[in-house]
Amino acid sequence: MKTRIITAIVAILIFVPVLIFSDTVVFPIAFGLLAVVAAWEMLSCVGVRKNIAVTLLSLLATAAAMAGAGYLSRTGGTDRFEQLLLTFTYVYLFLMLTFSVFSKGKLPVSDALTAAGMIFFIVFGFSAVVLLREEPHGGYLYLLIFLSAWITDTGAYFTGVFFGKHKLIPDVSPKKTVEGAIGGIFFCVLTFVIFGVIVGQISDLTPHYLRLALVGAVVSVVSMIGDLIASLIKRKYGVKDYGKIFPGHGGVMDRFDSVLATAPFLFMFADALHLLS
Repeated sequence: MKTRIITAIVAILIFVPVLIFSDTVVFPIAFGLLAVVAAWEMLSCVGVRKNIAVTLLSLLATAAAMAGAGYLSRTGGTDRFEQLLLTFTYVYLFLMLTFSVFSKGKLPVSDALTAAGMIFFIVFGFSAVVLLREEPHGGYLYLLIFLSAWITDTGAYFTGVFFGKHKLIPDVSPKKTVEGAIGGIFFCVLTFVIFGVIVGQISDLTPHYLRLALVGAVVSVVSMIGDLIASLIKRKYGVKDYGKIFPGHGGVMDRFDSVLATAPFLFMFADALHLLS
């Protein structure tokens, strides 16, 4: 517990300055680095990291995609990111399957597809964080990505500890409960509404509370599913933690799995529903 607390304090001390300088190049660089580390962890989990071609391709592709997201977000070219992602997805998947074909059985197609799918998950998720920050009112809205993921996780944990009786999906995550999930959704919705109140008080923006509440409920569910997806992959490959970069907490994937799930959804919702105006 002591190690977890110390690590959490250090992580906060590092993370807060990144948020403070989120309107500078520091922000996309930080999340680009997180994406590369997460990709490395995923390759290790799936067991393909020793394949030099796969590792180099995956890390370079991740870095290039994140650099593209950072550049386009800061030059007003967000609308062109879809083309970048489409190109990235096809070329990367094609090359991964090509490596599998010529691997003489050393790179099973199932592992190649799992690794590729999770690299997409990582790139899409962290790119959405960077892109949402540069959208209209993004200086406020991108914070919802982290609030939704971490408030849901915290709310679900404590609600489950005190009231949990019915297991949610024990085959994937034995400790999660139905009551905990409900608590996570409740606290996420409450946080989104409070967020709207605070933004309304410190800015001239108008929060749309019903939309915030509904989006909070949806992304809370998405957050929990993102965590379960990461747990499912770990369970399949017999891995306890994705990494050790955060002592007591695991790796980047262990800490940001829910963020990766919620970010693309919030990016879509923020643009379509105009949560602030």
